[in-house]
Amino acid sequence: MTNSFTISTVNVNGIRAAVKTRNENNHGMLPWLSENTPDVVLMQEIRASEAITRKALAPALDDGWHLHMTESSVKGRSGVGILSRTEPTAVRTGFGSDEFDELGRYIEADFDLGGGPVTAASLYLPSGAALTDDPKDVEKYEEKVRFLDEFGPYLDGLRDDARQVVVAGDWNIAHTERDIKNWRGNRKNSGFLPHEREWVGARIDGGWVDVARTHHGDVDGPYAWWSWRGKAFDNDSGWRIDYHLATASLADRLQRTWVDRASAYDRRWSDHAPVTAEFA
Repeated sequence: MTNSFTISTVNVNGIRAAVKTRNENNHGMLPWLSENTPDVVLMQEIRASEAITRKALAPALDDGWHLHMTESSVKGRSGVGILSRTEPTAVRTGFGSDEFDELGRYIEADFDLGGGPVTAASLYLPSGAALTDDPKDVEKYEEKVRFLDEFGPYLDGLRDDARQVVVAGDWNIAHTERDIKNWRGNRKNSGFLPHEREWVGARIDGGWVDVARTHHGDVDGPYAWWSWRGKAFDNDSGWRIDYHLATASLADRLQRTWVDRASAYDRRWSDHAPVTAEFA
């Protein structure tokens, strides 16, 4: 019997692409699952129906993994899911939003992982846009604001529910200057706008714990997203927008966190790297 459990989060950037082996160096998501054996994997941007997702993950499901997911009403967009070694005791999709629940951006499940029940949730927060004169940018900007306005109180409720909870995923917000390599050049870009950073800060000030920041301390990164373009990956010019926020009772059990950064550009199977937290 192990003395710890691990919860990983990764934006797969399309499940069908994530499981493909593009060349002899790129092994895809399935070998990563086999080599790292996390207990729970929180996925974002599945961008496929459940039938297609189950086909893509068939080797893992045949090996005993359990899948629960939510699809987006917009075909080929969003979609979050939970892969787990044990069947959850309960699964809930959405957070009670008339606008966002049908877009497949949030799912949570309860597990018996030792030391009492643990709720693990997968989040894909809208990417948004900088506020410009372009109507499309305005629409994306306002969508993200509405999501934050609705989801913030839901998170606050989870925090106050006395459960051990971790919400992890692609938050699409770098909280501090330590969380983005080129923070000076991105001060007016979505993901690093003042109101977005303040929103994350309010959650942390309210009692949520950014477990990776707590573990790694006041250092740059570690980043988990890099653009496919240019030398961003090679230069480690990335963003830390994939992270775990845990309630204090669960954060107290943190042992370590790490980023499964690919050893080379051509070994990546997503533009995001998996981020894993291990709890006692």
